[in-house]
Amino acid sequence: MTPAAVLVPIIAHPGALTVLFTRRTEQLRRHSGQVSFPGGRAEASDPTPEFTALRETQEEIGLAPERVEVLGRMPDYLTRTGYRVTPVVGLIAPPLTLLPDAREVDEVFEVPLAFLLDPANAQRRRREIEGGAASYFVFEYQDRVIWGATAGMLVNLYRILA
Repeated sequence: MTPAAVLVPIIAHPGALTVLFTRRTEQLRRHSGQVSFPGGRAEASDPTPEFTALRETQEEIGLAPERVEVLGRMPDYLTRTGYRVTPVVGLIAPPLTLLPDAREVDEVFEVPLAFLLDPANAQRRRREIEGGAASYFVFEYQDRVIWGATAGMLVNLYRILA
């Protein structure tokens, strides 16, 4: 499996926590248009998953690594596409000045953490993939759909916190 890491960025707004997501550009070869956490494939020179997640986050949305207080790692998430993704949870104090890379990111947005931690908002769906049935989680917030590995990691976050 290919090692990768993502940042699960929790924004500490006064009175409420949110989680920051990106929507990938439509011209990307893989996972175009999907909602995801910032992050990506580990490079051979990356010493830790935390380093990978912070490096990729800076490349994708311009968030400096020193702005992130790393809280810890969640268990690795294995994807159907052959990645072993390490979710790294980080706390960020506003204000945020972000510079999304237009080649990779169409949009950066936040969703209230309380919404994501409410089990009623984690819908279970099934679909046919490569001749078999696959089950996956979906969160629908306003006009955005968070599904697949990103939604699976959110469900894992809920389970850890519960």
